[in-house]
Amino acid sequence: MAQLSRAEAIEQKPIGEGLVSFRDDLTSVCEGLGLPCSVESIRKLDPEARQDLSIHLILALQTLPTSRLLPPISGRKNLFSDLSRLSSSINADEFDFQRLVPLLGAILDRESDGVIWERVYAAAAESTPPPRPPPYLGQTPHSHSTSAVSNSHEHRNDIDAVLREELGSIYTDVPGFDGAYFAVEGLEEAAAAVFRRLQEGDDPVFVDKTGWQGWPEPAEEKQVLAWLITMVDKINGIATEEAFTTNDCRSILGWPHQPLQGSIAARKLDVGFVRSSQMTGDQTHWSHILVMGELKRSPKMDTTSSTWLDLGRYAREVFAAQDTRRFVLGFTLCGPVMRLWEFDRVGATSSTPFDINTEGARFVMSMLAFLRMNNEELGYDPSIISTSDGTRFIEITRDGQPERLFLDGLMRGASCIVGRATTCWKAHREDESDKPLVVKDSWQYPEREDEGELLREAAEKQVINVARYYYHGTVQIHGKDDDIQGAVRKGLDLKHARRHHQDHSNTTPNTAAESAKTGRSTSSAGRKRTSSHLSPAEPPTKRTCSTSPARSEHDPEENRVHRRIIVRDYGVPIYKAMSRVAMLSAFAECIEGYESLHRKAGFLQGDISTGNLILNKDGGKHSWPAFLIDLDLAIKEQREQPSGARGKTGTRAFMAIGLLLGEKHSFMHDLESFFWVILWICIHHDGPSVSKVVRRFERWNYVDLEELAELKKGAVAHEGDFIRMTDEHFSDFYKPLGPWVNRLRKMVFPNGGRWEEENKGLYSQMKTMLKDACKDPGVLTQ
Repeated sequence: MAQLSRAEAIEQKPIGEGLVSFRDDLTSVCEGLGLPCSVESIRKLDPEARQDLSIHLILALQTLPTSRLLPPISGRKNLFSDLSRLSSSINADEFDFQRLVPLLGAILDRESDGVIWERVYAAAAESTPPPRPPPYLGQTPHSHSTSAVSNSHEHRNDIDAVLREELGSIYTDVPGFDGAYFAVEGLEEAAAAVFRRLQEGDDPVFVDKTGWQGWPEPAEEKQVLAWLITMVDKINGIATEEAFTTNDCRSILGWPHQPLQGSIAARKLDVGFVRSSQMTGDQTHWSHILVMGELKRSPKMDTTSSTWLDLGRYAREVFAAQDTRRFVLGFTLCGPVMRLWEFDRVGATSSTPFDINTEGARFVMSMLAFLRMNNEELGYDPSIISTSDGTRFIEITRDGQPERLFLDGLMRGASCIVGRATTCWKAHREDESDKPLVVKDSWQYPEREDEGELLREAAEKQVINVARYYYHGTVQIHGKDDDIQGAVRKGLDLKHARRHHQDHSNTTPNTAAESAKTGRSTSSAGRKRTSSHLSPAEPPTKRTCSTSPARSEHDPEENRVHRRIIVRDYGVPIYKAMSRVAMLSAFAECIEGYESLHRKAGFLQGDISTGNLILNKDGGKHSWPAFLIDLDLAIKEQREQPSGARGKTGTRAFMAIGLLLGEKHSFMHDLESFFWVILWICIHHDGPSVSKVVRRFERWNYVDLEELAELKKGAVAHEGDFIRMTDEHFSDFYKPLGPWVNRLRKMVFPNGGRWEEENKGLYSQMKTMLKDACKDPGVLTQ
């Protein structure tokens, strides 16, 4: 009998319920260890367990009749024979388990038969494929940031893993920390007077030998919170009596079981400082938080990464909700051990720890500082000026003349701690309210080329369909450049601090097993974990950080500079297009803009994403109909060496497969990104105002780069599978684009594979296809 093709064999003998038993056994293994059933959990199994699981999987596949009908990889009777060889390799410890990960993911996600068998072939391939070229050494390394997460529910387990990587190195026990951040005018005098009052009388609140009266033992969260609120109110009251006025009539907020408004997922805060006027009702917003705090029962929790991660999670929410925040201050109180914290666009630093029952004066000074600090000392940007009626403006000098620009509203905020933290506002000149401008702030590596210079050069070379240059400069704070090491961290010496680096071999998301060992529940992504359930003893299997003295002589202190650019063009992201034709036309215009930037200026834009393709809101009256923004990651095509930056953060869902695998950046990669953007929009957006999260693709935000590359290859390799995917996942609004997106797939991925040679003709092919799609009656009909 003639050998059946893959498609014929798969159609003739579907898998059906053939892998249910394996899936059930896998679930039982994970649940027996207290783990969720996921690829991440499987990676945590010990080598022997992974080997047993791998052999079990191969046996399960061989029981499927399809394995005996499918053609072999090379020279054998059928795929069944290849699987036998693979089983022998696994048993002999001669197989890399990572080759099975995409297959296991497909089975757990209940992918189509075609996808599963495609992954089987990839895992069983005996001949070694041509070695992948080593990553291009001139390529800026990719770094994972929470800002690169797109269309996600932001479940805690997912975000935590990315947040650990984003924070990277944390510096604690920083010499001079208190002096740098708590140099509040009159603070020392006020704190001394308040502390003296607290020690006076027949029944002093603080006694040298025993510490604070009423301090709860054991330090359960509820009791500590009540004590802290009472004590801060007392400190505030005495300061007022002593005529040391505080700012904004601030209060301490203690709602550890009440989610704060303003976050995507339900997030709760142990304790924080807010303005008293914003504590009305039974809800508050992350935009109100001035200072954040985390409470733990045991002093041993002061040095665990989970404590710092909890505070980091709060910092991310504060940054996301407050568009003018340069840094965020906070504190941890683990039993009686307090530590003061600062989070900024490079990472986190902290003071030395201190026992509030032995260093009462330092505790009073810290709490009073949080009550007395002005906005700049709290981390707000003084270059953005607010009037009494809430109007905000900035002042610049352009062509030698001063200008005042009013900020009309936030267009794009930053949902990360570390990174560029790009923030954009719609604005207008004081004397030209009818001509919109866009003000963009970001924190850039000083080694990178200035985006403003690139935009000016693009304008000089008459590049079309790219946001037009108006102004650029470094934000000034008291006449000096605003940067992290100098302006924010006040020149703190990190060489003598402690450097804690997250152990990325152990940065998988939190699991139920770990929760059971620490006594903390993760059964709900939005539930605040209760620290009062913690045993005083340090969890024996807690996540750890590797700790070493800071080595700035070999590892220069990372810095970012606060840059501001202003462009003339204003619009909305391309996914807000009112019609399919408008979206497709805008794509064609943006590709033309990218081509113009490439051919005329020699730049590769480097970050094609849903947020960087813009549709003009006024119909092109004062601007291009559609245009590209964001040259933050743009590079000159002919550069001979990397920028020197520590890493770059792109939007992972739209990165080309080759870039995920470390190839040298080519314009072809960015053209591939256009394909991933249009695919993403068709799946995640149902018209201009409705968006959704699709779990299958949400994973693209969180898996490692090589696994993401495999997922993307699997998505485009087979035309029939791709069509089934578009039929199943494209929204109703964009379903008519399914055949056209498939045509685009065939252009970008010839024969279902990655491009091998650069093809500048791809520009015109893609634009012509998009314009043809606009004429399709099925696309035109709304």
